[in-house]
Amino acid sequence: MLRLHGFAVSNYFNMVKLALMEKGLAFDVNTVHPSQDAEFLRISPRGKVPCLEVEEGIINETNVILEYLEDTQGGKPLLPKDPYERARVRALTKEIELYIELPARACYPEVFFGGKVDQAIKDKTLAELQAGVAALGRHASFAPYVAGSEMSIADLMFLYSIDLACTVAKRIGGIDLLADLPKARELLALLAQNPNVQKIEADKNAEMAAFIAAARAKH
Repeated sequence: MLRLHGFAVSNYFNMVKLALMEKGLAFDVNTVHPSQDAEFLRISPRGKVPCLEVEEGIINETNVILEYLEDTQGGKPLLPKDPYERARVRALTKEIELYIELPARACYPEVFFGGKVDQAIKDKTLAELQAGVAALGRHASFAPYVAGSEMSIADLMFLYSIDLACTVAKRIGGIDLLADLPKARELLALLAQNPNVQKIEADKNAEMAAFIAAARAKH
């Protein structure tokens, strides 16, 4: 059986978890947090989550795990068969990660954990987030999903990145990132109706208070 290592508050963990659930695959979860302990580094070279345990060993990095599931498992496809459309989904996924998800992280210490971030970093983050969302608006279809009529891995990255980015933009700059993307809001509402998304959200909420408290204790 597939075994997913990670924890319910991690957005990257939840991307893989949703892929597994959407595909209807049997898996279990080993709840573990990022760590530099020697034992954990044996399965996750950078000490990060998620990682996926398969018969042959361990697979790291979210995008690689998602690709592996497409290459080896059945169930609902999350990448198109057509090579061009497949490349487009991959590009959208990478764009969301590079230009929305990752920039937002620079301000997590202040927005979520009670720390402080230099104003220059906040200004840079806000500019990058606005540019990233503008790029998404130019490239995505939102018809109704990010890349078209079917859910894809781009939607997994979108779902578990855009909410955090919107919170960051609102709190550090009073800006609504999706003000000019009503179809993105509609997609979030659509995804919120998905039973698998609802189950993941419930699992996340059950762990959130303890996670925030532990994280704030470190800042």
